[in-house]
Amino acid sequence: MDEIRKIALIPAYEPDEKMINIASELFDAGFSVIVVNDGSDPSREEIFSKVKEFATVLVHEKNRGKGAAIKTGFRYIKENAVKPYVVVTVDADGQHKVADAKRVVERAIANPDCLVLGSRKFTGKVPFRSRFGNAVTRFVYNSASKTSVRDTQTGLRAVTDKFVERMIEIPGDRYEYEMNMLMIFAKEGIDILEVDIETVYLEENASSHFKPLKDSFRIYKEILKFSVSSLIGFVIDIALFSLFVFLWSHEIAANVVARVISASVNFTLNRTLVFKSKKPLLPALFEYALLAVFILVFNTFILEGFIKLGVETFWAKIITEVIMFTVSWLVQRLLIFRKKKEKTKDENG
Repeated sequence: MDEIRKIALIPAYEPDEKMINIASELFDAGFSVIVVNDGSDPSREEIFSKVKEFATVLVHEKNRGKGAAIKTGFRYIKENAVKPYVVVTVDADGQHKVADAKRVVERAIANPDCLVLGSRKFTGKVPFRSRFGNAVTRFVYNSASKTSVRDTQTGLRAVTDKFVERMIEIPGDRYEYEMNMLMIFAKEGIDILEVDIETVYLEENASSHFKPLKDSFRIYKEILKFSVSSLIGFVIDIALFSLFVFLWSHEIAANVVARVISASVNFTLNRTLVFKSKKPLLPALFEYALLAVFILVFNTFILEGFIKLGVETFWAKIITEVIMFTVSWLVQRLLIFRKKKEKTKDENG
């Protein structure tokens, strides 16, 4: 069996001396190192010149984003590297230890059909924005993808050569690229493994180029599209309910008709756009109809109960819909539009 080549890919924007150190250490550990200069200021040229002693340096004339830099690296690897090999992405700011990169690569070699993440435990002194941001992203990602990942924001990730083409195809040029990777791998039923790594933050993570508002929007818009269909149905239901109550002055009848219409819209969007289900139409429609009847009965029962308790009609409807929204989403995600293969492994150590 041919020896498996180890390749470290470092996307770099405005790096400092720490990048030289990490590239040197990776080279000494037996890695072929590729650095992508993502449009850094000419004042950083000396740093890139020094790193050429240990690495191949690719250049973007203008800053294009971390995702674009990673894809440039993978294109170069696809065209120049001889299989078999494994690629690990490493951040340029010195927050990833070479020992951890080696362990992540070893896990990828042992599990060539998986994406391997170097996942931090977030113990010790961790900047608040990093701890909070990862907690929020983890919750939303795990809920939307039905895949459990502890560290969704880690940049230390390894794949074998079989995934290089897929890594190039993943959409997104900036920080959303890494979230899209997780979403797509989960959607396609590719196992995601996690290896515990050291949590390192230098100077309160001051070297990070992550822009909280802009980059968070890019990340979360890719996750929230998994929920937009249900929100559209929710809005349609509320609007029609309010209209029919105004026209008919009968809350229960208005609720039934509004629910039937909004459920039809929700089913169509979920089947074709959100879950892109391949299940035949009639079985999926039958299961959804059973769910709709269940939701309608309990929706009506709960709504009537709130109204009898003296809750104002509009707010009673809002509270009821929040409860049933959660139930409906879970049943559709876990049962009606479930994927045939959608699992993950968490192998630490």
